[in-house]
Amino acid sequence: MNRSRIVLVAALAIGGAMLFGLIGRADELAPGAKLPSVTVNDQDGHPVDLAAAGGKGWTLVYFYPKADTPGCTKQACSLRDAFATLTDKGVTVFGVSSDGEAAQQAFRQKYRLPFSLLADTEKKVMDAFGVPHLGGFAKRQAFLFRDGALVWRDLSAATDQQAADVLAAIEAGGAER
Repeated sequence: MNRSRIVLVAALAIGGAMLFGLIGRADELAPGAKLPSVTVNDQDGHPVDLAAAGGKGWTLVYFYPKADTPGCTKQACSLRDAFATLTDKGVTVFGVSSDGEAAQQAFRQKYRLPFSLLADTEKKVMDAFGVPHLGGFAKRQAFLFRDGALVWRDLSAATDQQAADVLAAIEAGGAER
């Protein structure tokens, strides 16, 4: 098969996947963007409007593919282990995945996560942030807001380094790396 035919087949496959909702993505948030006003339920079934909940101080919204999987657990536990430091700096943390409320609640309880996990089953938060989702699973990313404005984003978030990366961004005043 020649190169142009391979490129054509790949383009058609990606286009078809996007058409049928296997890959979703809106425009990604740029620095300075406002925290999107999107409402989804947390692990306890309580509605959370991100713009209202995170409009003051520092707000971290991080995305992970699936609750209680190895990489996602490392990412969440990194933030859990640094939660006292994050709280001292005034950071509110929200984790987001396409898992339902029950899975989010079980994940939160199992690992004693002290922050809210949002059940984005309809991918409303992912789409509002422009986070790609392949087959319904969010790409691992993180967004840091200060007083409701995006100051830092990590579009290929590390798992066990998530908290260190966020704290470094706060120390740098939110400067994007």
